Amino acid sequence: MRKIIVGSRQSALALTQTGQVVADLERLSGEQGLEFTFEVHKIVTKGDRILDVTLSKVGGKGLFVKEIEQAMLAHEIDMAVHSMKDMPSELPEGLINGAVPRRADPRDCLISSGGLSLEELPQGARVGTSSLRRSSQLAALRPDLKIEPVRGNIDSRLRKLESGEYDAILLAAAGLSRMGWQDRITAYLPPEVCLPAVGQGALGIECRTDDAELRKLLELYNDEHTALTVAAERTFLGALNGGCQVPIGAYAVLGAEVAAAGSVRRMIKLTGMVGTPDGSVILKETGSGEDPVQLGEEIAGKLIAGGAEQILADARG
Repeated sequence: MRKIIVGSRQSALALTQTGQVVADLERLSGEQGLEFTFEVHKIVTKGDRILDVTLSKVGGKGLFVKEIEQAMLAHEIDMAVHSMKDMPSELPEGLINGAVPRRADPRDCLISSGGLSLEELPQGARVGTSSLRRSSQLAALRPDLKIEPVRGNIDSRLRKLESGEYDAILLAAAGLSRMGWQDRITAYLPPEVCLPAVGQGALGIECRTDDAELRKLLELYNDEHTALTVAAERTFLGALNGGCQVPIGAYAVLGAEVAAAGSVRRMIKLTGMVGTPDGSVILKETGSGEDPVQLGEEIAGKLIAGGAEQILADARG
């Protein structure tokens, strides 16, 4: 019987997500008659150590995965469970996303101290978020609000709200749901109001490319619909060469379109966004296609042609 060592960040959310995936894989391997046991190994990442600086100033993508990937390449662990929105658009040589499970709620949400909606927050209310993507879209909607950075795990962010440091905070709905804290949510922000981060709500199960035995199990765990839509979003991000220094969002959904001959074509609808950090410019494009890579590149190209290139260039300095 093979023991699979699973790498995880040590936050409560990361360990909860990893525990849920391990439970699913234990059940799945049992159903398939495969002999696997699983052991979780905690790893501290750079993003976990630096809590007093916003992500955009520390280096952005990869802050929460690099040490875990290094441990995987060194054969100290066999796989890892990541929040997909933390993963860079390109993985290191020798590693692969072995599975993308069914996506949870992709939306952002508002948690306010008085149960007030985004529209009801008073002028000058203090709203905490360290995401440039969220702050940019929020500033475009409510330029009167005072947007302030807030770092830390979701439980520590909630404590800061309760202590009165903020009037409201913005978080990913999926994280609160996975922790069983969805009753704390004041209001959900639909993608039309606040476009999610690339891959938000989805998990990436990363393993070594040459681990055929583990990859066979992970293929059974993969959700094809989620994998296709997330692939479109991640291709979009990669085509923009974007990180945490620029407000970038994307959300794809899968639908069906009946062709003239009567055959059903599976179409992906993708909306991508690039904005300025102050929210003064928000560029959006939407399109549909069958191929996630082609669609992601197409939407990125339209945004670049429409002015996103200058926003990206300004951010790079």
